[in-house]
Amino acid sequence: MKFKTKETLLDSLGFARTISRLAHEILEVNKGSQNLIFVGMRSRGEFVAKRIAKKIEEIENQKIPVGVLDVTLYRDDFRTNLKQPEIRVSDLPLIIDEKNIILVDDVLFTGRTVRAALDALMDYGRPSRIQLVILVDRGHRELPVQADFIGKKVITSKGQEVRVKIKEFDKEEDAVYLVELEEN
Repeated sequence: MKFKTKETLLDSLGFARTISRLAHEILEVNKGSQNLIFVGMRSRGEFVAKRIAKKIEEIENQKIPVGVLDVTLYRDDFRTNLKQPEIRVSDLPLIIDEKNIILVDDVLFTGRTVRAALDALMDYGRPSRIQLVILVDRGHRELPVQADFIGKKVITSKGQEVRVKIKEFDKEEDAVYLVELEEN
């Protein structure tokens, strides 16, 4: 399948502004950065979480713990859609009991990945609160999942996808594109 870019949703500057806005919103709602732990979902959510945490560190002059969560084994399509799943290690060296977890992912679609992440987090402990941060919400929910903080909301059709590019992972650029199947 070959995709073509339909629209640039966020360019590099828009990406940076969105990270900054999300950091400020999180601080406002949580009345500061005390008791926060950021947990980014592999792959790109990890880097979005690190970026937001770094921005909060700049604002608050306080180190923010960041962990990484791999939800592969918690997915409900583990045995059906994923032929050879790449299982990577979660890195949550922190005690999450009684902490406010800021769970971060790049794109929210059906809600199934977030459900898997919630199941995985509960295996690590019992946080006081979990808030969901999403860079791009594209709709089409299959589960009742809603983000607490959204970078950009976009209406998509089923044949479209949202592609997030982040320098730490893709080595190219920071950008978000709406793509669709290219017709022959």
